[in-house]
Amino acid sequence: MGWRSRGKAKTKPEVPKERINSEINSSKVRLISEKGEQVGIVSLAEALKLSENAGLDLVEIAPGANPPVCKIMDFGQYHYQKERKMRESRKKQHIVQTKEIKFGPNTEDHDYNFKKNNAVKFLKQHNKVKFTVRFRGRQLAHKDIGFKLLDKLVDELKEIIDIDSQPKSEGRTIFLIASPKKDIDSIIEKWEEENLNK
Repeated sequence: MGWRSRGKAKTKPEVPKERINSEINSSKVRLISEKGEQVGIVSLAEALKLSENAGLDLVEIAPGANPPVCKIMDFGQYHYQKERKMRESRKKQHIVQTKEIKFGPNTEDHDYNFKKNNAVKFLKQHNKVKFTVRFRGRQLAHKDIGFKLLDKLVDELKEIIDIDSQPKSEGRTIFLIASPKKDIDSIIEKWEEENLNK
């Protein structure tokens, strides 16, 4: 009994399993054959017999219906396909992250363009970008330079970004947060086509 005290390891949520064969508890079911044809309403005993004759399982696919809808099929294969689809849909769910790009008030053009291109890369990945201008010492007296730099960025990226928060001063930094436009993929595609045709 000692294994019980360890508790269960955390696992990903499982695909909910349908009731099959003897687990089905309705006296009558609406049956669909293994070929996808509507058989009609039959007794559970008859449905089980037909599935057994076919060498397959009787699977309750719509328990909320009256009577429940059951289909004759290979349950192992059906569950595997369902699990695979769930895994694929989880992969497609992109978790939006906020990536930070830092500038100084006197960032040189080469460095500025390198960082701007990095921001475009993050936006293409559908992430938010936090643009930060960090000041040191006496530079704090010239925060207007930082605001101008952020204005320049917004102007140059206006086709692909939506502004989440306007430039804001906080301690030794000024920052703004931008999100990629919803149709950023088609905008970038158009950009790349135009560059190829030049």
